[in-house]
Amino acid sequence: MKILYKVFLCGCLYLATITYSAKAGDGSAGNTSNDFQSSGEKVVQVVTACDGRKKVIVEGCNEGEAMPEQKARKVAQLLMTLMEFCEDEIIAKLPIAEMSIQLSLNGMPYVTVRDTEEIPLVLAHGGRQHTEREKKIWAAEKDRMIAEGYALFHNPGLGKNGISCDMCHPDAANTHPETYPKYQTQMNKAVLLRDMINWCIENPMEGDKLAEDDTKMKAIEAYIISTRAGKQLDPGKH
Repeated sequence: MKILYKVFLCGCLYLATITYSAKAGDGSAGNTSNDFQSSGEKVVQVVTACDGRKKVIVEGCNEGEAMPEQKARKVAQLLMTLMEFCEDEIIAKLPIAEMSIQLSLNGMPYVTVRDTEEIPLVLAHGGRQHTEREKKIWAAEKDRMIAEGYALFHNPGLGKNGISCDMCHPDAANTHPETYPKYQTQMNKAVLLRDMINWCIENPMEGDKLAEDDTKMKAIEAYIISTRAGKQLDPGKH
């Protein structure tokens, strides 16, 4: 899955690449921030991630020209690391020498790191700890989703014959979400947990399958997974 995600992201990065040429004092840049203006007669290339929130300013690349492979890989790696900070606006400056990386998070002053490995330590939450209020909100939202899943798991309304999930799996017993994906003989293929949930809804419960993005499906998955908290992931185990 990680490999497919990286291939997809690299494709997005390639399609989203926007090239700028900026000189100090050039007033033709329109709404372009001063962050994208280089000193002297240097040219820069700005590569934008597919979420539009992460940008890498690459010094020393002329407008419209392809970056050398080594530099392109460096930029792609940097953007993929920055994408881990989902909602944040991040600008990274990659100097010609590539001895360091300058980073600005959500308009904050730039900090300097030596490599992408240092980024989570420097940028996480903008250098601040999560507040107690944030933690309570997140915990409440998680608990709400799990509670909804619990109610659905114990409700025969998902099917049409009066059977509910808990009648075969009390307290989600013998569901083993940590073992997915795995091959299931009922379907003669490798499946995800949500596929098995739908199989049970359609067969023993004689109901209609749920869409993968249905909030009910997400809630049921959340409840089942929550009952196995602390278990080691073991995909494929039978």
